[in-house]
Amino acid sequence: MFRDMRRFGKDPEVVTRSKTTFDLPLRWKTPKLIFTCSWSDWFHKDADAWRDEAWDIIRKTPHHTYQILTKRHGRIKDHLPPDWPLKNVWLGVSGSENEGFHRRAAALRDVPGDFVRFMSAEPLVGPVTVSPAQLIDYNLDWMIVGGESGKINRPMNIQWARDLQYACDKAGVPFFLKQLGGHPNKRAEDQAVLDGQTYTEMPHGFKPPTISVL
Repeated sequence: MFRDMRRFGKDPEVVTRSKTTFDLPLRWKTPKLIFTCSWSDWFHKDADAWRDEAWDIIRKTPHHTYQILTKRHGRIKDHLPPDWPLKNVWLGVSGSENEGFHRRAAALRDVPGDFVRFMSAEPLVGPVTVSPAQLIDYNLDWMIVGGESGKINRPMNIQWARDLQYACDKAGVPFFLKQLGGHPNKRAEDQAVLDGQTYTEMPHGFKPPTISVL
């Protein structure tokens, strides 16, 4: 994010309300799977002023599905809308190594309501020791795993991804291997192969529409 924002002449240290994409979902009539805040964080404190507007856009577009991924697990509960859960929101937290994974997964489990919960172990920079029973306890609906890309990347040991896939399989949690990481080829999509197989599973019962990133 820091690299890409600087490339486009933006200051990555400053959180701003987009002038061009903030209300774009209101104009999309075809259902989309929307990954929000790809260059920021939905629960960032500097976004408090306009977060209610964003929740309202979600309410007005029930035909879309919104993925909200955050590193700020401690701010989730106090910044949910009064009518939470919103049925078209998937809420996830990221955990790139063992301690952070478990701390954030537990925080996500404790968010009230019936909604799609997901973990993103990307970039996976260390082993995560988690049992199928723990994944079931965390009440997860989806697991994303990926290596780190960019010129200065920390390699992902394939065994780390293998261990998470095994635990997900035993727990019945859909597993999505996004990329293996690296540079300049981050080995994504059909090149993200684990033991001869690609994993692009989605939450049970979900058939993805067009995917968009905001």
